[in-house]
Amino acid sequence: MASLLCRRVQESLIFESNVNVQSKEDNSPVTVADWSVQATVSWVLSQAFGSENVFIVAEEDVETLSRCDSVGLLDAVAKTVNDSLAEAPSFGIRPPAAPLNTSEVLEAISRCNSPGGPTGRFWVLDPVDGTLGFVRGDQYAIALALIEDGEPVLGVLGCPNYPMKKEWLSYQNGYQRIVSRLASPSSTSWNRGCVIYAKKASGVAWMQPLLEKEKKFVWPNSAREIKVSTIDNPALATLCEPVEKANSSHSFTAGLAHSVGLRNEPLRVYSMVKYAAIARGDAEIFMKFARAGYKEKIWDHAAGVVIIQEAGGVVTDAGGHPLCFSRGMYLEGLDRGIIASSGATLHEKIIRAVDASWNSSSL
Repeated sequence: MASLLCRRVQESLIFESNVNVQSKEDNSPVTVADWSVQATVSWVLSQAFGSENVFIVAEEDVETLSRCDSVGLLDAVAKTVNDSLAEAPSFGIRPPAAPLNTSEVLEAISRCNSPGGPTGRFWVLDPVDGTLGFVRGDQYAIALALIEDGEPVLGVLGCPNYPMKKEWLSYQNGYQRIVSRLASPSSTSWNRGCVIYAKKASGVAWMQPLLEKEKKFVWPNSAREIKVSTIDNPALATLCEPVEKANSSHSFTAGLAHSVGLRNEPLRVYSMVKYAAIARGDAEIFMKFARAGYKEKIWDHAAGVVIIQEAGGVVTDAGGHPLCFSRGMYLEGLDRGIIASSGATLHEKIIRAVDASWNSSSL
């Protein structure tokens, strides 16, 4: 549901230029989709488990939407949420008895105020991970994870623009959009979109394609098991890294890639689609080393960690330790950076390279 919602908002944003784009205090863009997804997911989880049993750590709050000068934006969010919930029966979900009013939409969003922590059960949601990619018509993800006593036990990634053919990942987003607009609905030249999910200790990760018929998703459809790549030769491996340089050092990862023997051009992708790429076998390594002062948020990694691990991969910090999701909204105690790999052999080589070159880095 959230993937369909985002796809429609993104198309309006790109082709109609009539979608509200706000700016948060940290200057990252927030669209109608962020708040609409958060309200929709919050409402559905509350209906399934009871609002008193649902605790969500999420990125957006209601401060901007609650301002008196945001009435138009709030109305747009409410309409988007109600349009999405009206299609709930197609996904096996009971819709609300009546459209949600703006107060109910704000209530659903404000329910996402859990501080997280080491005990109990809570959800972690990034309604639109990779908002810059979303605004630019590129890759983004809807990321949801369930945390129990500090450990992620369920991960779900909605990747509405993820191409079924991995070669398309390296094409620029403008070219992708042109081809997708020109291709017929039945064409296989640009099949895109999937939901990837996994449960801890199940030993399997699944991918459900987002199949459309007459602009509506066909759900459920045939999910298939996905596995990480079997490549363990660095010369044949592909590295994923963030597009933006603002919170990640491309120069340091480039040095590491060279020292380990990676020869392929890096695949620069927005959002947790990088985790999806490794889980699906389209890439082998993801490294992120943040600049001083930047703190990683748990909603940017929780879902992806579960999915890669169950698909057969490895995710740790640069010291080889599991990521810690039990200390609130940040990954506290992170050793230098984050490394995700398709297998232990590549993972160990990256960690050794980090140890050998860290003192000469400027991070």
